[in-house]
Amino acid sequence: MEKALKKYGPIFTLPTFIAFCIGFIWPFLQGLYLSFCQFTTVDNAKWNGLKNYIYVLQDEAFLDSFGFTVAFAVVSILSINVIAFTLALLLTRGLKGTNFFRTVFFMPNLIGGIVLGYIWQILINCVLSLVEAPLLALNTAAGYWGLIILMCWQQIGYMMIIYIAGLQNISEDVLEAARVDGANSWQTLIKVKLPMVMSSITVCVFLTLTNSFKLFDQNLALTGGDPNHTTDMLALNIYQTFYSRAGMQWKGYGQAKAVIFCILVVTISLIQLNATRKREVQS
Repeated sequence: MEKALKKYGPIFTLPTFIAFCIGFIWPFLQGLYLSFCQFTTVDNAKWNGLKNYIYVLQDEAFLDSFGFTVAFAVVSILSINVIAFTLALLLTRGLKGTNFFRTVFFMPNLIGGIVLGYIWQILINCVLSLVEAPLLALNTAAGYWGLIILMCWQQIGYMMIIYIAGLQNISEDVLEAARVDGANSWQTLIKVKLPMVMSSITVCVFLTLTNSFKLFDQNLALTGGDPNHTTDMLALNIYQTFYSRAGMQWKGYGQAKAVIFCILVVTISLIQLNATRKREVQS
């Protein structure tokens, strides 16, 4: 079997590799080149050097959207993972209706981001109107917390499933040994369960981190950046730079922002993966 895999493996992986190069590697390299150009289409690109990147680093709107995205990501990552892990603990205790609750909590993940954004926009605006507060289009704080609630509602069920799989993978012998040694429920959770599900924590934190930074369609549908772009996240800011203004320079600025955005997300994700993987233990 090993000889056959070594001999014929490249033949079967070649189509996928070619598709990956066409669909990802080449567009990424082309986008990297265009970030140093002024252009309206790929065919009329004119080399612009580092001017696009200099402009981006001086763009207050982009820096503000970065700060807003970081603030959103920190709160959403903590909220989603804490609530998802708590639900996973409750749903692995053999309670009645466990499968029903797992299905109900997971279902929001199946709804598209645009649809979720408009649904929650209606709900939040209704609540704000009842308390006579400014609507989302005029309320930065409501827009921020609305995005947090929307993200949590969509992602908690998915992360809960991953945590349930990790908890169910813990050997009952390990838990029994902890009880024999006199560990109470809290000590078992902190000293046994958390270290044993660290691989699941790594996956969930990675997913929530990348999803938080890449959030676009929910942001567009829920707030659209209102009021006055104070609820713009990075992806929406890039979109507005690239498509909302005419002129060759704006396409280049948007592409430079996209490259910085990509490098930022990859760097933060790698740091997070390296930090959490060091704490993983074998179950």
